[in-house]
Amino acid sequence: MTSDIEWRVEPGRIDYAEALAAMEARAAAVTRREARELVWLLEHPPVYTAGTSATDAGELLDPRFPVHKTGRGGRYTYHGPGQRIGYVVLDLRERRRDVRCYVHALEGWVIAALAECGIAAFRAPGRIGIWTIDQTGREAKIGAIGVRIRQWVTLHGFAVNLSPDLGHFSGIVPCGIAEFPVTSAAALGKPVTIAQFDSALAATFPPFLAALSA
Repeated sequence: MTSDIEWRVEPGRIDYAEALAAMEARAAAVTRREARELVWLLEHPPVYTAGTSATDAGELLDPRFPVHKTGRGGRYTYHGPGQRIGYVVLDLRERRRDVRCYVHALEGWVIAALAECGIAAFRAPGRIGIWTIDQTGREAKIGAIGVRIRQWVTLHGFAVNLSPDLGHFSGIVPCGIAEFPVTSAAALGKPVTIAQFDSALAATFPPFLAALSA
């Protein structure tokens, strides 16, 4: 990672609305060139979030947890303990002003970090997110990608399932995709701690940045 990007690891779980407000404020400051760029790694208490394409009809099945509307792209997703979330606030004015390039690079970063942890993950054509093969041999989603880019400054980022309660995903149709299951590192029989995954993210961060500068 580069010295001009702040790398922040939140020590405890942080309320979704509180984190969203902090991220929005930081992005605004970066836009004004008054703050450093940021990679913020954290966990939330259980919450469902609705992206800009979310629809209540048939996708919000059991709102047993708070539901928050958010400005990121995508549909419904779940956040909770055992899931590593990365909020990435980068200034693409200083890099490639290319939304597809950014999303592709973000996916590649998460895939590379999972590989460092012994988990083979991949992109699936036509399906945003991070995918792997579960223990039944099916394609399953292990990570979600949801971003917003405002004035070429990025917000939101990724969520990777390390050891969440997968039953909590049953309250929604995750990302609007009903035909594929959700999995986690723990469910794959490859336990990965938050600290291990954070280290893997740090190790694979430079190639991610390089992809944005090519």
